[in-house]
Amino acid sequence: MKKDKALPITPKTIKQAHAASADAIKARLAEFSAILETGDDSRFWEEMVFCFFTGGCSAKMGMRSIEKVRHLLQNGSQEQLANALSGTHRYPNARSRYIVASREFLQKDCDLRLKARLLDFSDPHERRDWLVREKGIKGLGYKEASHFLRNVGFRGYAILDKHVLNCLAALKIIPDPKPPNTRSRYLTIEESLKKLSRRTGIDFDELDLVLWSMKTGEILK
Repeated sequence: MKKDKALPITPKTIKQAHAASADAIKARLAEFSAILETGDDSRFWEEMVFCFFTGGCSAKMGMRSIEKVRHLLQNGSQEQLANALSGTHRYPNARSRYIVASREFLQKDCDLRLKARLLDFSDPHERRDWLVREKGIKGLGYKEASHFLRNVGFRGYAILDKHVLNCLAALKIIPDPKPPNTRSRYLTIEESLKKLSRRTGIDFDELDLVLWSMKTGEILK
C-alpha cells in the first residue's frame, strides 16, 4: 500500500484503505496471535525489548536494533548491549539500561516467564497497567505497553502513536494530536477509537493498523 500524502482522512477513505489492505492486515494480526498461541517466553521478552526500542523512535529502528542484540537478550551485559546498539539505535546507553534493569526485575518477579505472567491477568486494563506502573519495568508507557501486548497476540489495545493521533485529529475526534500524558486521557482516546471502529464497521485491531498504514504506507509491527 503506497502512501498518498494528499489523501484526506475521512470515514470513507478509511473504509477504502481497509478494503484495499484487509488481507495484509489480517495476516499481520494472525502472526501476532500465533505468538500468543505458540510463542515461548524468549519471544515475549524479545517483543518487549522491541517496544523499548520504538519508544520515541521508529518501528524500523526498533527492528534493526533487535537484529543487533537478539543474541544478547538473555545474558548480555549493559556494556555489550550498548556496544551492539551503537550506530543503530538513537539511544544505545539508555535502551541497554532499560533491558538490563527490566530483565533483572522480571527474573525476580516471574523467572522471565512473561507469557504466563501476562495470562494471569483476567482484566485487560490491569494487564497493561502492570506493565506501565511496575517500576521494575523500564521504558513502557501506555503506548509502548499497548504495542507490546498487541505484538504478542492480545487484542483490544490502541497504539496511540503520532500517526494514529494525527488521523484522529484530522477526523476532529480529538482537538489536536498531542500524545496523551495520563492514563485517563489515554483511555478516553482509546474509547474514541473504539467508537470509530463501530462507526466504520472495521474491527478495532484492524482499524489501528489501517490508520497507521494510511500515514506510513506500510503495515509493520
